[in-house]
Amino acid sequence: MKRLLILKAAPAAYEAMMGLESYLQNAGIKPEHYDLIKIRASQINHCAYCIDKHTRDARERGEREQRIYLLDAWRETDLFTDEEQAILALTEEITLIHKGGVSEATYTKAEQLFGESYLAQLLMAVVTINAWNRIGVTADMGRLIEKK
Repeated sequence: MKRLLILKAAPAAYEAMMGLESYLQNAGIKPEHYDLIKIRASQINHCAYCIDKHTRDARERGEREQRIYLLDAWRETDLFTDEEQAILALTEEITLIHKGGVSEATYTKAEQLFGESYLAQLLMAVVTINAWNRIGVTADMGRLIEKK
């Protein structure tokens, strides 16, 4: 069954989301950090469209295939830096906020590593991809993935 495209059904809402995305693109978040956030949240939320899009984007920016493949098992490898591990923990806890919120340990570590300003940008990046994921899953955007 075909579902709505938010761009056509509610163009002003789509533009508002794009405004937030545009803000984040210029907020100073390192692209590799933003890629990890977008891919990991999209994996958790099972958003096929976003996983496809953001893994492609990350590869185009030079992300290694191995790290993408192991992203959902990041705790089991040494492939991710301390900063990246803190970002992934934060992403998971915000995305799964209903499971107890963001722990004090995760928040404190992220604040120590990044400072308040960068942490605020990371928080907004996680919130934004979670909103996109909810749009993508509800609208069944996975059906739009091109077969290659």
